[in-house]
Amino acid sequence: MLSGGVDLFLEMLAAERAAAPNTLAAYEADLTSCAESLARGGQTLQTATTEGLQNWMAALVGSGQARRTVARRLSCIRQFYLFLLREGMRADNPAAHLDSPKPRTPLPRFLSESEVLALLNACAEPAGASLAKKRRGILAKAALELLYASGLRISELLALPRKAIAGDQRMIMVRGKGGRERLVPLSGSAREAAQALLEVDAHLESPFLFPGRDPAKPMTRQAFDRILHTVAIRAEIDPARLSPHVLRHSFATHLLAHGADLRALQMLLGHADIATTQIYTHVQTERLQKAVQAHHPLAADSAHTK
Repeated sequence: MLSGGVDLFLEMLAAERAAAPNTLAAYEADLTSCAESLARGGQTLQTATTEGLQNWMAALVGSGQARRTVARRLSCIRQFYLFLLREGMRADNPAAHLDSPKPRTPLPRFLSESEVLALLNACAEPAGASLAKKRRGILAKAALELLYASGLRISELLALPRKAIAGDQRMIMVRGKGGRERLVPLSGSAREAAQALLEVDAHLESPFLFPGRDPAKPMTRQAFDRILHTVAIRAEIDPARLSPHVLRHSFATHLLAHGADLRALQMLLGHADIATTQIYTHVQTERLQKAVQAHHPLAADSAHTK
């Protein structure tokens, strides 16, 4: 049974904050959950310690509750103890130093290597296609090659000047976030695809490698997305799984899978902080797990006994 302090708290929420009945019911359920956890350690809501509240939160996380749910419940408890402190029902606030559970950082979505190859192959237009369609296929191939081979952001790709691909370039200068410049390598196939686009667009007076309808301006993100959507369907890849950033993630993931150094990857991606790049180490973790399963003697014995 909950204490009178809870009743007063809920009355305050209803009177001063006009809390809806569903909100009051949710708060009462949160306080009940906390009280039940505290009771197992010989505490009550009125006598709770910070450690007792931490144990309750750990139990919530351990039970598989979503972190947002845990954070919402913690918000209720914080408000409750602030109320008790303000009303003189407690001399301290045991919830003052409780930390909200950090949200999980979603792992980057990426394509398999075979899917990337399927995308590149799907760029080609049939022999009888019009010149406009053939150009679109050449443009798509150049864009996908550059995105995947160099890990460019879409904004960096569309801002590339024609002169960046002039001659027999092995590296291209890219201006990234915050105006930071970096050199990224240009693969042979990406260079050939870009040169093919330059030849098709030789008649255009545009400073951009990927010109828009107005050659004085670069192609828009929306126009590129339409091209990407068409290529995805041809490659039998769900367009919802594909975006320029997915190709950037694929570039990083595949490089790490083939043994690239994390610091080198940071430079290639243009990340100011290596902590941003470390999200891709999930690939290395998976490789290590597979290596242990494949080569560790105890793992092998376990597999044979199943």
